[in-house]
Amino acid sequence: MESSNITMGPRFVNIDRDTPLLLPPNLRDWVPADHLAHFVVDAVEALDLRQVKVNTRGTGDEEYPPSLMLALLIYSYATGTFGSRRIEQSTHDNVAVRFITADTHPDHDTICTFRRENKPLLSESFVKVLEMAQKLKVLKFGQMTVSIDGTKVMANASKHSAVSYERAGEMMAQLELEVKQLLEKAEQADATPLEDGLTIPEEIVRRQERKAALAKARAEIEARVQARYAAELVEHEKKMAERQARQERGERVGGKAPTPPSPAPQPTEQYNFTDPASRIMKAGSGQHFEQCFNAQAAVEVDSRLIVGDRVSQAPNDKQELVPTAASIPAEAGSVGAVLTDSGFFSEKAVNQLERTAEGEPTGTIVYAALDKTSHHRSVADLEKKSEPEPPSAGASVSEVMRYRLKTVSGKALYKLRKETVEPVFGIIKSALGFRQFLLRGVEKVSLEWELVCLAYNFRRLHTLRVGLRLAELG
Repeated sequence: MESSNITMGPRFVNIDRDTPLLLPPNLRDWVPADHLAHFVVDAVEALDLRQVKVNTRGTGDEEYPPSLMLALLIYSYATGTFGSRRIEQSTHDNVAVRFITADTHPDHDTICTFRRENKPLLSESFVKVLEMAQKLKVLKFGQMTVSIDGTKVMANASKHSAVSYERAGEMMAQLELEVKQLLEKAEQADATPLEDGLTIPEEIVRRQERKAALAKARAEIEARVQARYAAELVEHEKKMAERQARQERGERVGGKAPTPPSPAPQPTEQYNFTDPASRIMKAGSGQHFEQCFNAQAAVEVDSRLIVGDRVSQAPNDKQELVPTAASIPAEAGSVGAVLTDSGFFSEKAVNQLERTAEGEPTGTIVYAALDKTSHHRSVADLEKKSEPEPPSAGASVSEVMRYRLKTVSGKALYKLRKETVEPVFGIIKSALGFRQFLLRGVEKVSLEWELVCLAYNFRRLHTLRVGLRLAELG
């Protein structure tokens, strides 16, 4: 017999989109067992959600369970989906989200309302997740070492919607002149008509409304400056009193006397019409300015979990060390060391963290580098050095701080700062893609930043593979 060479064709998986499934699918099989979606659902179910705002009367349409809504928000933010409309769309498009929502589809208004009205729930959940991390032995309880820093996050407002105090005054004068010209034009019988569709009364009203808005902007700037002036005046008077007391004791007082604060607004003071709570701040590498908020975080150095968060309107970090450290909940335990950069340093802030009102040690030690150092290490830097001499009694806070950062233990500890908080901000902005707030106003922006930090912590815990240990805890 003659042998024939039979060539087999390629074999493909049979794809059938038309035959109905005989049995309903198990939603948990839609995503792998170690998927972030499983961890979020299991962790949220372990939280106490009594703080959630719901319709307790049971009237009206049926509500989505709070655990479902919270899990949906956390997973969405942890995977870079922030807008309520995009989250709604993902309940149709994203298999993992369809598992979280059990193949239901909350609309964008429901999602937005739940996020807006449940700040206490988010705050409580933030604390509960830290407590969960402590039970799982991921986060140390008490005497933590935390790294504190801030990052500029763009506001939901354009810097082109802002006006300076000086420019607002100039525009008000110009509008007042134009209103006068329009009134004169209305009295002239032979006046040249306006362009089609424009009328003198409407143009006058438009300018009057614009002038009123500018007047409100200037008044807001003036009120803001007065509040700042009051605080700065107290600090100035305190410094002058200390200076005078030293002179009366016969001590040498060097340098010029502190310049008193001014109650007058600076010409460049800004007001934004879209989000008045936002501020013009240096962004990126400091080479340009954007309309931003100053998002602060305290990160525990071993777990890299965010243990404290808040939002500030201040363009720099000079006054942010104490309030950001205070954002760490008491449930997380005490703080042993705080690592921060020179932008946060002030003698007053360090004393507040390290001493009680009675002057007793709090147990917290601050490490803040005051001198700029090069990233390149010279040969001299490589040589082993003896420990520096401790500062004398009565040394200033700055002298003590420089000593701490020159010790072997201080150097090793401070090295952890840039390895901790800066990568966290990098993950939030690059991996999660969160670079701009969607909400407006300090209160709502603070809510959104807490949700971002909560979502980051869930993602971090999942990365640390605590899902199995969570299941063991029940």
